[in-house]
Amino acid sequence: MLNMVQELFAYPFIQRAVIVGILVSLCAALLGVTLVLKRYSMIGDGLSHVGFGALALAMALNLAPLEVAIPVVVAAAFFLLRISESSKIKGDAAIALISTSSLALGVIVIAMTTGMTTDVCNYMFGSILSMSKNDVRLSIVISILVIILYLVFYNKIFAITFDESFAQATGINTKKYNSLIAFLTAVTIVLGMRMMGALLISSLIVFPALTSMRLIKSFRGVVISSTVISVSCFVLGIIFSYICAAPTGASVVAVNLALFIIFSVISKIKFKLQG
Repeated sequence: MLNMVQELFAYPFIQRAVIVGILVSLCAALLGVTLVLKRYSMIGDGLSHVGFGALALAMALNLAPLEVAIPVVVAAAFFLLRISESSKIKGDAAIALISTSSLALGVIVIAMTTGMTTDVCNYMFGSILSMSKNDVRLSIVISILVIILYLVFYNKIFAITFDESFAQATGINTKKYNSLIAFLTAVTIVLGMRMMGALLISSLIVFPALTSMRLIKSFRGVVISSTVISVSCFVLGIIFSYICAAPTGASVVAVNLALFIIFSVISKIKFKLQG
């Protein structure tokens, strides 16, 4: 098995895929903790459907997919934030409204232009190994930017995550930092779609945070644990995908699910021993 793993990581395109995957996994894990605690974790699913619609439009117009999808999804994230704050359409209803509409429009555009090609399936279910060199470079630069921005504004993000009203009372511009979270999430979703696909990307945000919270209670501890879990599950998922000839995105989700179950069992055992 060790020889098989060494053979896997000997390919340059696998090495590029792993670098991008690790960076995107880090971004998703960092943002996932905040989104889960703010009960907004399904935003990943909603924005991924918007991304699919944008990618479908880019393919129909023969434009660069990521360069089209990133601004469209960022705009959708800000719009989602606005209508959730200022209208009668709240949270999950707003996400469902935007995500289903975008997915439907994307399918219509594809059906009327290119049809359900392999590229479309890659964006729906993920295919990190088919990323171009330009996609890899862009993904690396943007992922590093997301991580830096998160770390720079960590204290403000922590404040609005736990008590937004108190944070606002202390002078923190909560709208500004909620917009920052929306922006970082949107960018991460677009980058992660290439790896996980539109139908699976939300798992990359939700699973590591929920798994960490089974055993760890402090915010910083959960953030650190989530990043370790996310990266580990991605690497194990790549290896499992190669060994079993399974889709990469689905393999990563399966590893995350297995680890979540293990942590849940350990948490129950720990609770019974303490009781």
